[in-house]
Amino acid sequence: MLRKQNLQTQDGYFLGGRSLTGVVIAGSMLLTNISTEHLVGMNGSAYKNGAIIIAWEVTSAIALVIGALYFIPKYLRMGLTTIPEFLEKRFDKMTQALISLLLIISFVVTLLPIVLYTGAINIESIFGISETLGITQSEGIWLTVVVVGVIGAVYAIFGGLKMVAYTDTINGFGLLIAGLLVPIFALWDIGDGNVIDGLVKVFNNAPEKFNVISKEPSIGLGSRDSILPFEVLFTGLIINQLYFWTMHQSIVQRALGAVSLKEAQKGLLFTGVLKILIPLVIVLPGIIGFYYFGDTLFDSQDSVYPELVKRVLPSWMTGFFVAVIMGAILSTFNSALNSAATIFSLDIFKVYIKKAAKEGQLVRVGKWVSAILAVVSILVAPYVANAPAGLYQLLQQLNGIFFIPMATVIIAGFFFPKVSAAGAKAGLIFGLGFYILMDLVLKVNIHFVHIWGIEFILNLIVMHLVSAKYPVAIPFVMADSGKLSIVPWKYAKTLGWVLIAITVIIYVILGTIA
Repeated sequence: MLRKQNLQTQDGYFLGGRSLTGVVIAGSMLLTNISTEHLVGMNGSAYKNGAIIIAWEVTSAIALVIGALYFIPKYLRMGLTTIPEFLEKRFDKMTQALISLLLIISFVVTLLPIVLYTGAINIESIFGISETLGITQSEGIWLTVVVVGVIGAVYAIFGGLKMVAYTDTINGFGLLIAGLLVPIFALWDIGDGNVIDGLVKVFNNAPEKFNVISKEPSIGLGSRDSILPFEVLFTGLIINQLYFWTMHQSIVQRALGAVSLKEAQKGLLFTGVLKILIPLVIVLPGIIGFYYFGDTLFDSQDSVYPELVKRVLPSWMTGFFVAVIMGAILSTFNSALNSAATIFSLDIFKVYIKKAAKEGQLVRVGKWVSAILAVVSILVAPYVANAPAGLYQLLQQLNGIFFIPMATVIIAGFFFPKVSAAGAKAGLIFGLGFYILMDLVLKVNIHFVHIWGIEFILNLIVMHLVSAKYPVAIPFVMADSGKLSIVPWKYAKTLGWVLIAITVIIYVILGTIA
């Protein structure tokens, strides 16, 4: 079935022929998001800091609801292939090009290297590549990064989005099964054959680890050294979640490839259900690790998940687990490469380099871009080691350089009609400089997610001030492309409200734990 798609056409290679269904979209979105940086990095953070980091996951459900009910209907009505394409329609080609370049840079310097490195840590720890080959551990990680990166690049270059999306769905179910088996086996072991007794023992060992709104008074509310203050839910976190789940190309591209609005909405909302459940895989094992190891691994928190896997997983399951880990790595890696290729081919090459390029040439250019980015990511990956607050925290901190300025521009495009192209570019440039200055140069004693919130407000102010001087010349009118059915799913609003309610209930229940 997958071989029958026309990989030489724009929609066929970059959007899977606009044929993806809700289940496939949800599976692919989950695996594009969840990879080894979550299994290793987030469990490591949970081991050290507790369930407070659950905010990165469960609040995603709210953003996915907003995406399903507001953003996706508009994207599909316009017939978009990329998010920067909207910015060209709303502002101008230069705004589109700037966002496109920033997206590609963000893939290469943040997501792709960290995914490869955390995957290499897992595989090296479980299989002992360095011991088997008689090389150093760092050489073993380098070798694993190269092998996984090459496999992922080949997979992405020759498969197209549809191949990536369908295999993501299969890998997604594998990840959920294997990921759930780790805490189940651990709790079975701790509880002497009773999972519930095991959970009670883990809870009684450190009940504070289960609190999702605990504060760190010794560090200071909202300090840059705090892992994730509860208050960030009301400042920069929701902006980040909105950007990632409703505007980030590698995620939204799955929904853009939907056969209809109905299936796109199903995909986003089903993903919301999975994001509420996924802490059982990427948070709970870390807390269980504290039961086993105490604070002995605090200085190397990103090693706790591989150590837990080696301790509790039966030897006969090792092969299956590593296969799932490989699937998770390849999924996120491939998706990012495919999205970067899409953006470069359609938003840069076709617009600025060769306007008359045919679809076949665009696909070939996309494949070359994927190959080049894969090589760069492989070279960068080993240098992300030794992050002081853990690899997941590093990923989010670096993402802030790109996500918030781009989110501000896109949000302004939809909600502030008086913001002009000049205003959008000014806000984008200001936001980039502001965050780098505040968090990376001056290192002000404010948590980086709070800086996101401050930056978002300042970006909007800058946009409006510049737009007052250089106003919008022609009002933007959203046209219907007529490419696919935009009849909504009749249960979309109902499921959306259910997901929001569950998110609130989780905070009410877990926020009262002592």
